[in-house]
Amino acid sequence: MITLLEKYQLNRMEQPPRPTLIDFHGVSMTKYFTDNWDNVQNFKARPDDILIATYPKAGVDLANKLPTTPRLIKTHLPVQFIPKSFWEQNCRIVYVARNIKDNVVSYYHFGRMNSLQPEPGDWSTFLHDFMEGKMVFGSWYDHVNGWWEKRQTYSKLHYMFFEDMIEDCGREIDRLCSFLGLSPSAEEKEKVTTGSKFDNMKQNKMANYSTVQVMNHKVSPFMRKGKVGDWKNHFTVAQNEKLDEDYKQKMKNATLKFRTEV
Repeated sequence: MITLLEKYQLNRMEQPPRPTLIDFHGVSMTKYFTDNWDNVQNFKARPDDILIATYPKAGVDLANKLPTTPRLIKTHLPVQFIPKSFWEQNCRIVYVARNIKDNVVSYYHFGRMNSLQPEPGDWSTFLHDFMEGKMVFGSWYDHVNGWWEKRQTYSKLHYMFFEDMIEDCGREIDRLCSFLGLSPSAEEKEKVTTGSKFDNMKQNKMANYSTVQVMNHKVSPFMRKGKVGDWKNHFTVAQNEKLDEDYKQKMKNATLKFRTEV
């Protein structure tokens, strides 16, 4: 007979120890993403592959619902870490960006519930670390700016904003389909739009990660709110002012603009 204490210990054993951050070519990473690095860099992309790139917790899985046959490959890697075969094969790439305030809130709750993430600490500590770029996959600033600047030299890159998708999902799907060369029927478009709605995706076990053991959905669901402006429920006035100042200093590219409200 297993006692309650033994059950607790067994459950604890099933959870891997939380990793620590390492500096990997100037980007904060963990061993879970770097131990297999040669295989990542030697990945052989195909010309019809579609790469979906985001900073962690930055966007809904719109592309997964598209009526398309090529491989869809998702990544959180910053632009400089993308395997060279994607550029050599001239693959189409979709990047989804989210405003910094909602992104950091979502990433914080993700860190709380995912044992493959470093220990997030309390909200104030996490926000400080986030501004310092001490996050898995590095600085939000470097990530969104790096991909934005890549548009200047790589024409097959479609840059999308989470806030635009929340505001008008149908419009953004039309733009995405145009970029990908898709001509979905009205029925297919409706299916994509309906399937991409946050409340529907939250109920979808293929999207909500509810069966993944390293994620504790009792702490926080993987798909939490999917809204624009939830940051207001987390930031103090002082924290908001501090992040605004940090943003002014580090967002050098005036052409890249985000909305924190819709």
